[in-house]
Amino acid sequence: MNTISQIPVIAIDGPSASGKGTVAQLVAQKLGFHYLDSGALYRLVALKSMHSRIDIDDTAALTDIARNLNVTFDHDEISLDDSIVTNDIRTEKCGILASQLAAYPQIRAALTDRQRKFCQPPGLVTDGRDMGSVIFPDAILKIFLTASAEIRAQRRYKQLMEKGMDANICDLLEDIQKRDERDRNRSTAPLMQGTDARLLDTTSLTIAQAQEKVLCWYNEVRAKSTFEPIH
Repeated sequence: MNTISQIPVIAIDGPSASGKGTVAQLVAQKLGFHYLDSGALYRLVALKSMHSRIDIDDTAALTDIARNLNVTFDHDEISLDDSIVTNDIRTEKCGILASQLAAYPQIRAALTDRQRKFCQPPGLVTDGRDMGSVIFPDAILKIFLTASAEIRAQRRYKQLMEKGMDANICDLLEDIQKRDERDRNRSTAPLMQGTDARLLDTTSLTIAQAQEKVLCWYNEVRAKSTFEPIH
């Protein structure tokens, strides 16, 4: 029977700008699995709310946006209402608003089913804040990927500069620290390392080294598991 529990999921959670998205994409490509950037969904809700000029306190309208997002993921391109918004959702303004919206239980609930539908054969690699703890609690491998706030600010600065976006590293560090605090202390699905998640600190690792570590762990758990994936 085609059920989510029969499909291998690698859930990578962690704070903003830790590199989890890049690592998750590379692992998915290596394994031939699907990839879900859960944070993109919250950024899309944020972007749509900005376009629609909806107040951040209008929970009903925001939840309605989350339920009815007209979004398409096509490799590296993300479209909202048939317009490519790949770069638009990566701005700091959009990211900060997305983090605020992610604290709303109604919005998180509206996006839960949408995220689980990404779990398709032959497997899924997903990154976010609560992928292993809430969305895919039966994931075959759960990882908490992190790095120091200073390193994460440097990485985000480099990323934004490469895309031609203005950035100030001191402001980025402050935003990251505030986002960490907000994510850790929200009442619904707070950011935390689960007892069954492996810690991967990438402060002193390259992307290639982090990717290799995840693949090594996956091969290890697959070898010990009686799990029979479907295709």
